[in-house]
Amino acid sequence: MSSGATPVDTAVVACCQLAPTLNDPAANRELTATAVSSAAAMDADIVVLPELVSSGYCFADRAEAAASAEATDGATISLWSRLAAEHRIVIVGGFCEIGSGGEVFNSVALIDPGGLRSVYRKAHLWDAEVHVFTAGDSPPAVVPTRFGRIATLICYDLEFPEWVRIVALDGAQLLCAPVNWPAYPRPNGERPAEVVRVQANAAVNRMFIAACDRVGQERGVEWVGGSVIVDADGWPLAGGAASTEPVTLIAECRLADALNKAISANNDVHADRRPELYGRVAEPSNTAATG
Repeated sequence: MSSGATPVDTAVVACCQLAPTLNDPAANRELTATAVSSAAAMDADIVVLPELVSSGYCFADRAEAAASAEATDGATISLWSRLAAEHRIVIVGGFCEIGSGGEVFNSVALIDPGGLRSVYRKAHLWDAEVHVFTAGDSPPAVVPTRFGRIATLICYDLEFPEWVRIVALDGAQLLCAPVNWPAYPRPNGERPAEVVRVQANAAVNRMFIAACDRVGQERGVEWVGGSVIVDADGWPLAGGAASTEPVTLIAECRLADALNKAISANNDVHADRRPELYGRVAEPSNTAATG
């Protein structure tokens, strides 16, 4: 696959919902290799893996995370690069990254048959992550591939509409989001709120989103297991229900649909924006009490 190839209209997207092992990158590499090869055998063009699938998630501290962290030329990215070339696919996966200065990042790599195309470092850290990881400070890239323009974000990033809108305005047709959604109580009969937010993000930007969650209890934490692939109208094409089991979701996505932002004869979700009215959205919060 050449990065300059003409994009196709339709791509088969897979989310491999897995149960990685904490602090065992070698076992996790084997786990992802099996999952990616299985998804490729199901004709997947784009394979999405969970957040921090290379290492597990529930680190006690930064030092523990650093012991499982890898550089971008390490064994995990090298493996995914070989698999992408072998199967002629795109792989998006979360990994624990060691920076050049010893920083530890919660990162996601996008790889195609030509090799590593982009690395995004999670900008919005969730809860105890602030004691483990250094936050990224660069916006995510939108990468042209044979299958369309693909962007990446990670988990809690999806709860910031401004951050999602950035990649949509930059032309992303598909947003791939490795996630680790901790399970919290919800009212009977309700779907996971995380899935609802993904659907909303997709609909208001007319952009496909593939969010790949994980399963498997880790240090007492359980997960939603709510991996979902959503179309440009915000409707799930696969997944979206809570689960405790590993599963590979597959959906055919007409990514060309994301090029059309019209929602009626007179409305376009991007052209109708009035940024001159939205200045406060980008300004620092003022939490001072007012009388």
